[in-house]
Amino acid sequence: MSSTIKVTVLGAAGGIGQPLSLLLKLNPYITELSLYDVVNIPGIAADLNHIDTNVKINSFIRDNNEPKGTNTQLINALKGSDFIIIPAGIPRKPGMTRGDLFNINASICNELATFIAIHSPNSFILVISNPVNSTIPIFREILNNYGVFNPLKLFGVTALDNVRSNTFISNLIDNSLPKDFNVPVVGGHSGHSIVPLFSQLDKSYKILDDNNIYDALIHRVQYGGDEIVEAKNGNGSSTLSMAYASNKFFNIIINGYLNLDNNNNNNNNCQISSYIYLDDSINGMKELKTGLMEILKGTKLEIPKYLAIPMNFDINGIKNVDYKWIDKMNEKEKELFVIAVGFINQNVEKGLNFVYK
Repeated sequence: MSSTIKVTVLGAAGGIGQPLSLLLKLNPYITELSLYDVVNIPGIAADLNHIDTNVKINSFIRDNNEPKGTNTQLINALKGSDFIIIPAGIPRKPGMTRGDLFNINASICNELATFIAIHSPNSFILVISNPVNSTIPIFREILNNYGVFNPLKLFGVTALDNVRSNTFISNLIDNSLPKDFNVPVVGGHSGHSIVPLFSQLDKSYKILDDNNIYDALIHRVQYGGDEIVEAKNGNGSSTLSMAYASNKFFNIIINGYLNLDNNNNNNNNCQISSYIYLDDSINGMKELKTGLMEILKGTKLEIPKYLAIPMNFDINGIKNVDYKWIDKMNEKEKELFVIAVGFINQNVEKGLNFVYK
């Protein structure tokens, strides 16, 4: 492991990219922060460079005069990266269908995945670009086609679902704070594919015995983004909370990468869910798939190829996946999970169809 850590943010000028870059500039373990986008990056980098932390800032802006298929600035941004975090893409705008949004963001992800495969294939890749249920399959296929896919190092960032779950349940429990909770969330990263496992908190709460409250809480986690879109009057979506959640996820990965949890004897924050390809080589995957088969038995659904599940991290990426949550699910969560798998399988197929259209 190098004594230096280079983190590259692709899409650093956007609504998520800017606050995320600020949070990363404050990280004591990062040596160099490489910022790339198609607009406005020099000014953002200059602004961050005035902050008195030791993180070195470099900026790279796309040269639109280069021939199609070449991107020297992106190549330079990627070189030597240990971690690549990708909030690149656009939010849905008035009059734009979800299909329009998917086609634009999928095209962006397709290009970025290709350049990463060629110029920085050994990096950890953290994908924020929506829809994650479909963009991670795009990344996986591109990397695999170049022969560089590492199932331990490709992550769909779903941490916002955990952050929202912790916040929303704390709103319901007197004399509690979000930090008092760490709700496991499985499934995918949109709507009904999100399954928060409130039954698996350290202790039970009587308020969750009320089905109306319980259902409303789950729905709020699944569609929390709609609250923000409405509050912003259609002028934005979950940018600040997503930046925070992405930084939280990165910090947990870096803790495993640097073995900080073991050094500090702190195992409370070393596990979090991420949307990954369910590769058989990952520790705990055999047991996970056995449990999934049991839940899906009697349905017409296949075990998903991708899923957000709790996991631990080390220097190589995923150390192991947690499968014990399966046996702890209550009947309500099992029903929600079956619904989620149906949506996820459709979303994955959409991503694959884009790659091979």
